[in-house]
Amino acid sequence: MVEEKLEPEVETIYSNVIAGKNFLLSGGAGSGKTYCLVQTIKKCIKENPTAKIACMTYTNAAVKEIEKRVNHDNLSVSTIHDFLWDNIKAYQKELIVSLTQLINDDNSNISVPEGKIDHFYFANLTDEIQYKEWTRIKEGIISHDEVLEVANVMYENNVRLCDIIKDKYKFIFIDEYQDTSPLVVEIFLEHLKKSKKKNIIGFFGDSMQAIYDGTIGDLSKYISVGDVVEVQRKQNRRNPLQVINLANKLRTDGLKQEQSSDDNAPNMNGGGIKSGTITFVHSKSNDIEAIKIAIGWNFNDLKETKELNLTHNLIAPKAGFLGLMEIYDKDPVIGLKNDIVRKIKNDIERGITYDINDTDTFDVVADLVKPVNQKKELKKKVLLASHPDLYDELKDVPFSEVRKIYLDKEALIDDKKQDDSDETKKGSKRDNLIRHLFKIQFNIHLYKNKQYNTFLRRTEYQIRSIADKVKIRDIVEQLDNMSESTIEEVIDFAAQEGICRKDDKFEQFIIDNSYLFNRVKTIKYREFQNLYNYLEGYTPFSTQHKIKGDEFKNVLVILDNGRWSNFNFEYLFTGAGTSASVLNRTQKIFYVCCTRAKDNLVVFYNAPIPAVVSKAKEWFGESNVKEIN
Repeated sequence: MVEEKLEPEVETIYSNVIAGKNFLLSGGAGSGKTYCLVQTIKKCIKENPTAKIACMTYTNAAVKEIEKRVNHDNLSVSTIHDFLWDNIKAYQKELIVSLTQLINDDNSNISVPEGKIDHFYFANLTDEIQYKEWTRIKEGIISHDEVLEVANVMYENNVRLCDIIKDKYKFIFIDEYQDTSPLVVEIFLEHLKKSKKKNIIGFFGDSMQAIYDGTIGDLSKYISVGDVVEVQRKQNRRNPLQVINLANKLRTDGLKQEQSSDDNAPNMNGGGIKSGTITFVHSKSNDIEAIKIAIGWNFNDLKETKELNLTHNLIAPKAGFLGLMEIYDKDPVIGLKNDIVRKIKNDIERGITYDINDTDTFDVVADLVKPVNQKKELKKKVLLASHPDLYDELKDVPFSEVRKIYLDKEALIDDKKQDDSDETKKGSKRDNLIRHLFKIQFNIHLYKNKQYNTFLRRTEYQIRSIADKVKIRDIVEQLDNMSESTIEEVIDFAAQEGICRKDDKFEQFIIDNSYLFNRVKTIKYREFQNLYNYLEGYTPFSTQHKIKGDEFKNVLVILDNGRWSNFNFEYLFTGAGTSASVLNRTQKIFYVCCTRAKDNLVVFYNAPIPAVVSKAKEWFGESNVKEIN
């Protein structure tokens, strides 16, 4: 057989491997990073036939894809959390010591109701420390949230564990590194250095696609000190020429993509690269449906056409989760609380102070501060006329407690990329109620999609007979058909039937957030099912975060901040903002959106200022900037 010709970047990678250097393959959108990863694995296997190789990626689908392309006994492919757990679970003494240390650390996210604990806390466990889909710390059960913290501390404090993992794996590769927790990178680039054993750590990814909070983002600090050697992959195999040119104007890391040298690449046609189309559309009207009609695409074709939104508020009524959105984003009582806090602050700046005690109720403080609306009406009076029941629930609660209640739509619709080993990974801003609901729906999804092994592992059902199979089928079907039941009824049924237990985090949430839970629990479960389908990309429209890694023939990007302070598209086009982090975050999300397009890209901006239009003409070309009345 003819030996597969290595990509030039893979040749460079392996020259660094021979030199004993850790490496990073940086490649833009559609550059074929996974192909290079597979080639690198194959090359390492060929040259080191007895060496074990670990490859970590984000989703089980990606795991299966890599395993399909490289079938070798010495290759272990898994998600990051599964890999780390598999390599620490045997060391129960160290696990208990590390878990105890973290519980007693005020900077850790791991805690128990008892507060500080001693080393006897886990002395009476009936089993070992276990990794499950739920958290019961006192029972020695940790979940996805805790694994990274525990693993990080264990490798930091135990050189022997570092020796063991380096002895076990000569090569450790991490795909989509930019989305990885800094704790993971610390383990592999800092803690493992304490071991004198030798192995190679390789990273694959793109810093321009680092759009999630709480991730490493880039490896610049490790590159600068020589811990990692960067290899750039410049070709683009996905996007047409006009999209590539636009994307290169958006990159900030010096990597400029080029057309593929492979005539068989998806973006090539007849020996040359497709031109494609890019259009910047603006209008004084924010009528998205009219814009879509003017564009003329079939937006019901989910495989070919995608509408990308950052403004979830506009999508909520169309996608069918308006009730949930209004609770998290427009709760009237919490709105009054915010108005009171704001007025107190403004009045203090004007020299006006209020005599408020910790025991004063919300009602007393509302009467004392008296915030008004634009019509000079008392906001409390307006609220009592529209939502007296909601006001009654909190009016007698001390204001010192009410002011701690914080509702944010990101706790509902945060769509940070998730690791398949748990769809509610740490770093997501979803609150623990929404996380719990996602676990329920995800388990239903697993069963319906015949992913039975994962379903059984997550639920701990056991199949001993045909009757067991029938029972599980009936439970899942009943749960899936509870759309008209309340969210509380679904949570209770799922817990009772073993689909999703109520764990430490959920139960603590109910204690700490009774007002929010009392509002959400009465909503029909159908709304959450609609929210789940929206965030998972099962609708004609999608969030701009969720589609990273996807590609579509036609892409419509709607540039609307939706009152999110994390993004500002006017800053992006004018450079007038003062926040470098907001500009950087906005530029990356825009880059990711634009590079989903395989043929046609349309960007819509509502009522832009002249400076935005001017920049659009520079980026898109004057003839490609159009106003729609």
